[in-house]
Amino acid sequence: MEMEKKIALIIDCDNAKADAIYGIMEELSKFGETSIRRAYGNWKGSNPWEEVLHPFAIQPIQQFPYTKGKNATDLAMTIDVMELLFTESIDIFAIVSSDSDFTPLAMKLRAKSKQVIGFGEEKTPQPFIDSCNSFIYIDKFKKPTESDAATNDIEPLDRNKLRGNAKIMNAIRKAISEEADESGWAVASKVSQQINRQIPLSPKNYGYAKWPSLIRATEYFEEGKNSKGQPVFRIKKK
Repeated sequence: MEMEKKIALIIDCDNAKADAIYGIMEELSKFGETSIRRAYGNWKGSNPWEEVLHPFAIQPIQQFPYTKGKNATDLAMTIDVMELLFTESIDIFAIVSSDSDFTPLAMKLRAKSKQVIGFGEEKTPQPFIDSCNSFIYIDKFKKPTESDAATNDIEPLDRNKLRGNAKIMNAIRKAISEEADESGWAVASKVSQQINRQIPLSPKNYGYAKWPSLIRATEYFEEGKNSKGQPVFRIKKK
């Protein structure tokens, strides 16, 4: 029986909106157990994150701004993450921030064979996005309401917009080409792994739970099943 992965959630409250926690926890539940949950910020005075700390069992970590214009929170988070790396058995580090200062930290964690999932707004600098195994945008994450079906799903991009995204289309084509057998068919799970190696962005950012669903939506690739019943894709012949 496969052991459930252990997750450490590290939140930069200076660079993330509090309502995003609903979507963040929903996403992390798909990966394993979030056993460590810490939120870093200045809790002296009003902080919008205070309302979600107890409902989500998040530990607040006080960090005073020692010098004006300097972000002491980033350094405190980095020190604690490195301590967790060497003292706790953590499989996945989830870093919530839109700050590129965490790029070296994410790269160090990956060098130590840890999975890094980044959560941030679309304004997040590309270096931090690229340093994560997977990066999920939180701009549209919100607190669910009774009339809102309590989901943080993003509306899927339509076929034309997907086809117009060169980064996605090139990654799909390359992944299929590298995993294709003699007849050009590539197992969907292998294709997904290849795409994840090429680009850090999650298919969730485009409104799809998994890469096969996104590939199917483009209507640009052939789909079938192999002799083992596995879903497969191949590039359509012109």
